Amino acid sequence: MPKVTFITTNGDRIVAEAADGARLLEVAQNADMPLEGTCEGQMACSTCHVIVGKDWFAKLPPASEDEEDMLDLAAGVTRTSRLACQITLTAALDGLEVRIPGESRNMQRR
Repeated sequence: MPKVTFITTNGDRIVAEAADGARLLEVAQNADMPLEGTCEGQMACSTCHVIVGKDWFAKLPPASEDEEDMLDLAAGVTRTSRLACQITLTAALDGLEVRIPGESRNMQRR
């Protein structure tokens, strides 16, 4: 089971386990990270934007053109930004670190 470390806007480190093949968005939501994922992984929004650790970014498959277009709409985008709905976790990504951007919000949370 791959483990993911989420770094919150406060700098807290939250470690979550994921099933092999799970989408990062679902793992983040289960770990109570503030990622909305409004479009439920259909790449029609950028509400699951995360910043991937530099050491991990090159280990991910490249972003599609559609994902790059959606990232253009996200606030606080960096060179290592990705949409969590487009990252499938595998054993090769065990230990992945992602930061939750300061501009993230989940309108479904109260």
